[in-house]
Amino acid sequence: LEVAEGEIVTLIGANGAGKSTTLRAIAGLNPPRQGTLTYRGKPLKGLDTPDRVKQGLVLCPEGRQIFANLTVSENLQIGAYLRKDKDAIKRDVERVYALFPRLRERSRNLGNQLSGGEQQMLAIGRALVTNPRLLILDEATEGLAPLVREEIWACLARLRAEGQSILVIDKYVEKLIALAGLHTIIERGQVVWQGSSAELNADHAIWQRYLGI
Repeated sequence: LEVAEGEIVTLIGANGAGKSTTLRAIAGLNPPRQGTLTYRGKPLKGLDTPDRVKQGLVLCPEGRQIFANLTVSENLQIGAYLRKDKDAIKRDVERVYALFPRLRERSRNLGNQLSGGEQQMLAIGRALVTNPRLLILDEATEGLAPLVREEIWACLARLRAEGQSILVIDKYVEKLIALAGLHTIIERGQVVWQGSSAELNADHAIWQRYLGI
């Protein structure tokens, strides 16, 4: 599994295939039992999660995991807790508000006062305020209403246009085909297929065999 600079890559598979476990291993939350993780040409072994975040490798986890008792603004500031470049942090917060105007409108609301969609926007925004070189998204549209999902997909398309490197898990294959350039399917923790959007779109037998679609 490889993500090149400025590329969007998907990791897809059926439930229990090992997708989230893989992302957690990349982020330093699940130590790998074997194999090698390399980031920007250097092994990640020995680096804990905060060190990986400092280097720009950032996971936006499944389930949002925002701070419910803090405001939107405070949640975004927590995303920058490892940074010291105050002017750049302000620019990145403004960038998040431009991507998700509803967060600006609700900047003083507590996390538990937000809708599910707004919480997901906040989770993505908090990850972006870390200034990631590689943004890792785990089920960013899970459980959201269709209109909110479309807002998330539009945000990801804007990030792609800006050259953001992204590794993403999601179950909406048609949307992933439109968004990403390369796709990796895993089954029981093993890579079983890799290919381009054109290749994945052309072979729906792959969808049925590995994804149950």
